[in-house]
Amino acid sequence: MLQNPRSSTRQSFWQEDTINKEYPLAVFEAYKIRRVYDEQKEIWYFSVIDIIAALLQQPDFQVARNYWKVLKNRLNKEGSETVTKCNQLKMVAEDGKMRLTDVASAEVLLRLIQSVPSPKAEPIKLWLAKVGYERIQDMSDPARSLDRARQYWKQHGRSEKWIQQRMMGQETRNKLTDYWKNHSIKDEDEFAILTNIIHQEWSGVSVRKHKEIKGLKTQNLRDHMSEAELIFTALAELSTRQIAESVDATGMIENSEAGKKGGSIAKKARLELEHKTGRRVVTGENFLPPKKAQKKLKGRAK
Repeated sequence: MLQNPRSSTRQSFWQEDTINKEYPLAVFEAYKIRRVYDEQKEIWYFSVIDIIAALLQQPDFQVARNYWKVLKNRLNKEGSETVTKCNQLKMVAEDGKMRLTDVASAEVLLRLIQSVPSPKAEPIKLWLAKVGYERIQDMSDPARSLDRARQYWKQHGRSEKWIQQRMMGQETRNKLTDYWKNHSIKDEDEFAILTNIIHQEWSGVSVRKHKEIKGLKTQNLRDHMSEAELIFTALAELSTRQIAESVDATGMIENSEAGKKGGSIAKKARLELEHKTGRRVVTGENFLPPKKAQKKLKGRAK
């Protein structure tokens, strides 16, 4: 049984030395949250029970697990899609062995959190935004969420100019994903595929390759883009949405075609700019902590 995480003698049964590097623990206040990163989908999956424990401020793992069991049954009876969108992945259990446990993406967890009365709901939403949630606007209070995102980027050294561009790009992204959701694109895999089609078309590289060029692993690619990369990404996604709207694109095939056309518009603009300036838009520059041989972007706050 877990000890009270607020006591001076607290200790978790998920000892640090038993955690494989592929399954790094995240920490919310005194609570350790198990998580797994899916490199293909570029999504963090978090242990639902660990999130429940943090919401309830419940140090007893069995109590948190029982609460989730009851909540899951209730949501199933209500016909909620939240439970069906949870997956099962192997994580380190109490005995140190890898066992199947319920996991969910940050997007699913945001909906799940609304079903658990807790004063920690808002802090956990902010925490999720910091450790693995890409979509800035949450469902309940977009303006508040945007303010949190701005504060987070400022704390990490981004300039006001960069932050403004990042937020405008995110708004463009949100409008595109909202369009997809309303036109038969529901699965996270489909979102990832369409995003990659657009990105490959405008930049000439896949999302994964772009991250490799920048030396990123689990970090959010857009958080490490230059102003130019952000602008061309936004142009590609804006063009994609407007093209899709003009033909009422529905489903994967039609939206894939719209994505290629939208990305192509941004590609032409990128090639022209590169021709005029003699500089590549897609670069290895990033906002990672400084290293001897690592380049820095010029968007840091002064």
